[in-house]
Amino acid sequence: MKELHIISFNYPYPPSYGGIIDVYYKIKALSDLGIKIHLHCFVDKIPVKIDPEVEESTENVFFYEKKKNPLLYFSKIPFAAVIRDSDLLLKNLEKINAPILFEGLQTTHIIRFLKESRHKLYLRYHNNETEYYKGLSLSEKNIFKKMVYGIEALKYKGYQKTLLKEFETIFCLSEKEYNEVDTYSGNARLIHIFHGNQSVKQLDKKGNYFLFHGDLTTADNKKALIEALDLFKTLPQYKLIVASDRASEDIKRRISVIENITLAPIGTTENLHHLLENAHANILISYQNSGTKVKLFNTLYNSRFVIINGNITDDPALTGLCLYGTDRTEIRQQIISSAEKDYDDTEKRKQILEKKHSDHAKAEEIIKIIFKN
Repeated sequence: MKELHIISFNYPYPPSYGGIIDVYYKIKALSDLGIKIHLHCFVDKIPVKIDPEVEESTENVFFYEKKKNPLLYFSKIPFAAVIRDSDLLLKNLEKINAPILFEGLQTTHIIRFLKESRHKLYLRYHNNETEYYKGLSLSEKNIFKKMVYGIEALKYKGYQKTLLKEFETIFCLSEKEYNEVDTYSGNARLIHIFHGNQSVKQLDKKGNYFLFHGDLTTADNKKALIEALDLFKTLPQYKLIVASDRASEDIKRRISVIENITLAPIGTTENLHHLLENAHANILISYQNSGTKVKLFNTLYNSRFVIINGNITDDPALTGLCLYGTDRTEIRQQIISSAEKDYDDTEKRKQILEKKHSDHAKAEEIIKIIFKN
């Protein structure tokens, strides 16, 4: 039996936002192929129980509370990494001799104790964290948060360079990050996002509304949402649903005063799929150039039209499945034109998505690399 430690930056259920989607469906795909997963999760608060969906894909699940000391902001180590440190984690890793897959650079602070260990070390490179925090800093309106993100970007610049050569292989999400890592350390492999979708849904030609969904605690998503709200204020004839479980009171107030826009909870994966299946078109905007966004796959597999700007994906094949706008004027025009169109792209999407982006194929490739099949 092949065994693998996976250290996650958060508990990967429900898989409703960002990199957690990649973590959860990677675990599921690896488990389905017979890998025994020992999952280690850093969390704000240890859950009362483990969800059955996680339990059935893992051999063990361990939890570690993130440190809450605000003085750690003054550490030379990036804050997101220094708060994810645990002596208990080290003890649990040493009990089971298996390779370790770190989910994101923020889980790697303990690597200083593992350099001489028997474990082989692998990294899932979710972001170029320096560029990610630079982007957050640029998008953030709050001056204090803007400074914090800017400092975090600087810390990660040195942190990444120190660590990237320590891994057997770094699994990158996008062409851009693959090229950056491989040029620097020569140990990169391109493994696209795990997304949990198996087949493209066959849908009617028309949906009922436009949809914007995402984690509204991130500066990039908040900025994108405000752009979408401003667009739909000028298009009162079209209904927009904003789907999120993480909307601030400010966001709720902004939405409540616009008649053609409503806020809806996501709650479960099933509910998200229901929202996607009934949408006529999806609005996906980002101000961070960090490869293909996870939510793009959910929309392409489960919904109709997808309207994007240039930062949603760097994959030309995926861009070709979307309606593209370089700026607000072009995105507005795509909203208007898509409303009049019938959706009929199912076969085209099947040819590209089911051949190139299946989770099963990506899991097989990871297994071959880690276990040298």
